[in-house]
Amino acid sequence: MLNFKNLLKSLAFIGVITLAAYFAIDTVQFKNNIMSFEDYNPPSSLKVEGREIKKAKFTFIDVHSHLWDMPVMNLDNLISEMNEINMGYIINLSGSGFGPQAAKDLYFDKSIKNIQENHPNRVGLFLNVDFESIDDENYAETQVKIIRDAVEKGAIGLKVYKSLGLRNKDSKGKRIRVDDERIGPIWDVCGELGIPVLIHSADPFQFWLPKDNQNERWFELKEKPGRYYGDSDFIPPFEDIINEQHTIFRRHKNTTFINAHLGWMGNDLQKLGQHLDEFPNVMTEFGAVIAELGRQPKTAKQFFIDYQDRILFGKDSYNKEEFYTYFRVLESNDEYFNYFRKRHAFWKMYGLNLPDEVLKKIYYKNALRLFPSIDKSLFE
Repeated sequence: MLNFKNLLKSLAFIGVITLAAYFAIDTVQFKNNIMSFEDYNPPSSLKVEGREIKKAKFTFIDVHSHLWDMPVMNLDNLISEMNEINMGYIINLSGSGFGPQAAKDLYFDKSIKNIQENHPNRVGLFLNVDFESIDDENYAETQVKIIRDAVEKGAIGLKVYKSLGLRNKDSKGKRIRVDDERIGPIWDVCGELGIPVLIHSADPFQFWLPKDNQNERWFELKEKPGRYYGDSDFIPPFEDIINEQHTIFRRHKNTTFINAHLGWMGNDLQKLGQHLDEFPNVMTEFGAVIAELGRQPKTAKQFFIDYQDRILFGKDSYNKEEFYTYFRVLESNDEYFNYFRKRHAFWKMYGLNLPDEVLKKIYYKNALRLFPSIDKSLFE
C-alpha cells in the first residue's frame, strides 16, 4: 500500500510539473508573440467586393468524385444536393471498391444496380481493376474480360489509383511500373470500347522534397506525414513515375486518358500546355488542385482559353460546400478569398472570370463529348 501511495504521489507531482510547464510555455509564447503556423489565420482587413457562389452558372458534370457507400447510398439525398448546386451529373470513380476480385465484383454490381434502379441519368460509374495479380496466369485476359463485362453492365470508364507506380507490388515484391507492358492490353481494350481511363500517377512533387521551410507542402506533410515519400527505399523519384505515365500515353494513342489533378503541373501551366500539345489523346481535370489555379488568375485564365477543349470539371472528394470555392474561382473576378483547406493552400484565391463559352465547355460540353451516354437534355 505504501508503494502504491508513493506511486500516486509521484504521478501527481509529475502532473503538476507538466501543467506548470505548459502554463509557463503558453505565458512565454504569449509574451514573445509566438504561435504555431496552424493557429495563425487572421481575418483579412481588406475591403473588396466579392461573394460566395453557391450554385454554378451552368449545369455541370463532375468527372472526378468518390462515393464510397454507393452500393447502399440513398441517391435521392445525393440528387437533392446536386440540384442545389446545379450539378447535372456526377461520376463515381470508385465503382469497384477494394478487396479481392469477388468483393470488387459484388461492390460494382450493387453500385450499378442502385444507380440503374434510382437515378440512371444523373450518376455514372467507373470500374477499377487489380494490378497486384499481374504475375497470375492469363492476367491480362482476365482483366480485359472484367472490363468488357463491366462496360456491358453500364460502366463508362476505368479509374486507376495512384497505388499503381507508388505501392503496388508483384508476386516477388517488386514495384509495378505504370508502363509495365503486361498491363498494355488493359489500356488497349479501353480504347477499343471507347471508354476513357482517368489515371492518378504519383502525387505533388513536393512530397519528395526535404520537409523544411523551403517546401511549399510542409504543412500538409506535417498534418499527413504518410504522404511523404522522400525517405522511401521502395518508391522511386517523382519524375520516374511521371515519365512512366507519359510512356503509356505515348504507346496507346487510340485510348483517351484523363490525367488527373492537372497531372501535377498546375504550378507550371506552360508545361501542362506542352504536355497536352504532345499528347492529343490526353485530357485533364482539376480535382483537388483548384488552389493552384486560384493563385495565378491571369495565367490560368489564358490557359483555360487556350486549352478550353481539353479540360474537364473535377472535384475529387464530395462535399457540397467545397464546390462553392470552385465556382468562385472559375466564374468570378473576386480577389483575395480563402481556400477551404489550409494544408492545401495557405495562400488566397482570385477569380478567373472565364468567358461563358469557355465555362460551358469546362462545365459540361467537353464531358458530353467524352461520355456520349450522358443525357444531353440535362444541359441544353
